[in-house]
Amino acid sequence: MPFAEHPLEETNPLTAQFNSFKRVQTPSTGRTLARWLGGLFVLLFLAGFLPWTQNIRSTGRLTTLRPQDRPQTVPSTIAGRIQQWRVREGQQVKKGDTLVEIAEIKEKYFDPELLQRTREQLEAKIAALEENRGKTAALGIQQEALRQGLSVSLDKARNKVAQTRLKVNSDEAELRAANNDFDIARQQLQRQEALYQQGLKSLTELEQRRLKFQESTAKRQAVENKLGASRQELVNAQLELSSLQAEYQDKLAKSESDRRSAVAYQFDSEGQIAKLRNELANLSIRSGYYHITAPQDGYVVRALKEGLGEIVKEGEAVVTVMPNTPALAAELYVQPMDIPLLSVGRKVRLQFDGWPALVFSGWPGTSFGTFGGRVAVIDNIDSQGQYRILVTPDPGLEPWPKPLRVGSGVYGWALLDDVPIWYELWRQLNGFPPNFVGLPTDSGKGGKEAKKADKTADSGGEEEAK
Repeated sequence: MPFAEHPLEETNPLTAQFNSFKRVQTPSTGRTLARWLGGLFVLLFLAGFLPWTQNIRSTGRLTTLRPQDRPQTVPSTIAGRIQQWRVREGQQVKKGDTLVEIAEIKEKYFDPELLQRTREQLEAKIAALEENRGKTAALGIQQEALRQGLSVSLDKARNKVAQTRLKVNSDEAELRAANNDFDIARQQLQRQEALYQQGLKSLTELEQRRLKFQESTAKRQAVENKLGASRQELVNAQLELSSLQAEYQDKLAKSESDRRSAVAYQFDSEGQIAKLRNELANLSIRSGYYHITAPQDGYVVRALKEGLGEIVKEGEAVVTVMPNTPALAAELYVQPMDIPLLSVGRKVRLQFDGWPALVFSGWPGTSFGTFGGRVAVIDNIDSQGQYRILVTPDPGLEPWPKPLRVGSGVYGWALLDDVPIWYELWRQLNGFPPNFVGLPTDSGKGGKEAKKADKTADSGGEEEAK
């Protein structure tokens, strides 16, 4: 194989006299490789000054920003037996549509006419209460009549006592007159007997005087008896006056006792009526729980109970319903050391499972198949050593794909500050955290941009909430 001779070999007298030096030379391939390596080193050196966007990588899944948009299980409020299914898995339903019909399993509610019979009991109790109120009113009228009768009877008894007292006074005056007549008749008898002893009066006149004396004695005795009777009548009238008040007081006490018993029964009836109304309302509400309805518009994801006749406990989940148009959000988990670098409104790039993407994490503008978002929520407590953040779509960028489903995987990276590539490599090799420049708490251009991003995110969150 021929070799090209080096030009210096012709001019060098020392090597010209040896034929071996004429046949040995430095190959051109080495010089070419050196030139390529030198150029590559220059390119890498220059590339080290290119801008690189620092980022925080994290993984998570798709969820919803509002709790009512998340998949929810529809429980059975009461215990029952599945009687009929009205839906199938994957079926679209509207709010209030019947999902499952259940039948009663408690013997207390087996009667199909229980609601009507409870209503009849309530009406009967209300009627009894009205009659009892009438009885209470009648007893009140009776007491008023007894009080009026007592007043009239007392006036009558007092008048009788006064009349009897006047009669006693009259009898006492009559007795005094009878005693005077008796004294006069006795004195006349004594004078008549003295005159008869002297022979001045006849025996006939003496006997006539004795007869008058006997009459005055009998008259005095009669007046005394009449006075005694009048006094007894006065005592009886006074006793009757005293007993009359006690008699009417007994009647009033008995009437008051009956009235209080009626009032107590009235209060008891009112309590039973309230209890029956409560029971009737509970039965009416319970009758509506025999149909398990959809809490909102959506579609049936899964039936948690199968078949007919299966027993469902109180509060046990029956089906799972997913809302139609949930407000999607990416649920990402970041390390505690990266949390101070994040703030609400910070931009995030997202890659969804099932969507092809070509990702350059440091050059988000050149990445393909990724979607933009902003940090909406940052948890204040950790979850198994990591902190959760919620990322919502960025209203100023392309919308997220509509076929996305809740629960699919997400890979995201929060965009921080722009630094040279050599600085990022040096930071990664030394394990240093990203820069703090650009946070809302810092001054300068980066801080202003972050504050502006926060305000934009807040206004977007308010519009989303509205």
